[in-house]
Amino acid sequence: MVSTTREDPRPLTSTDGLTKALQCAQAALDKKAVDLVVLDVGALTSIADYLVICTGRSDRQVQAIAQAIDEHLRAHGDRPTAIEGMTRGQWVLMDFNDVIVHIFYKPVREFYDLERLWEHAPEVQLPEPLRSQALGFSSETAAV
Repeated sequence: MVSTTREDPRPLTSTDGLTKALQCAQAALDKKAVDLVVLDVGALTSIADYLVICTGRSDRQVQAIAQAIDEHLRAHGDRPTAIEGMTRGQWVLMDFNDVIVHIFYKPVREFYDLERLWEHAPEVQLPEPLRSQALGFSSETAAV
């Protein structure tokens, strides 16, 4: 007998990639991450649909941002596949399958310049209030 039921190929999480990326952005901004961008890389690579890139002003802030993102997404039923770099706090990479988060200490972000590597990826326009919050936490306003 042939079964006609088909398993749903989607992941068991309740959030889609964009929603998850925006949740990451919100958690990062709540910890005062600066220069936050969300890139839509889905058409350019198979590794993820979205990249979230942000900066912390110290290694401790980088760690705090990563911890906040991890806690926020776990509360919504999403666990990272991997987290790398947490102990040093210079560059934390968090893999949530369809969303990859890069949290940099400022000099490390400038050195690797991921935005240049992904220059063909469109930047996601953040919805309000995230957009205003992200603009309020840019490196230009942080220096003032």
